[in-house]
Amino acid sequence: MNEPKIQADDPPDRRAMPTPDGHYVVIDGRRWRATNPNLPEHERQRLVHELMDARRAVRAARRAKDEAAEEAARARVNTAKVGLGERGPKWWEKAPAEAPPRDGAFDPDHRAGSIP
Repeated sequence: MNEPKIQADDPPDRRAMPTPDGHYVVIDGRRWRATNPNLPEHERQRLVHELMDARRAVRAARRAKDEAAEEAARARVNTAKVGLGERGPKWWEKAPAEAPPRDGAFDPDHRAGSIP
């Protein structure tokens, strides 16, 4: 698992402390979903780089008061966080094979109830 970066000079309540199951980290008393530890390191680094670029783009768009650019940058942030496992389906859960898609899309093979 990727350990959270704890700086020696961070106050104890500011440090990222993993939960016992490793699914979350607690920072300042708030629980945040941890990055998927099963990601290959090169993929994790790529996604973190994209996340930081996207966050900088959000900041620049807000300063420029460009709503369209801000919306696009926020979509990039979300895509990176989903890729890291910090949003979207929980990386530690396996979806049942017969479950309908989690994205809400119509699944013609899924049947409600026991219709013959």
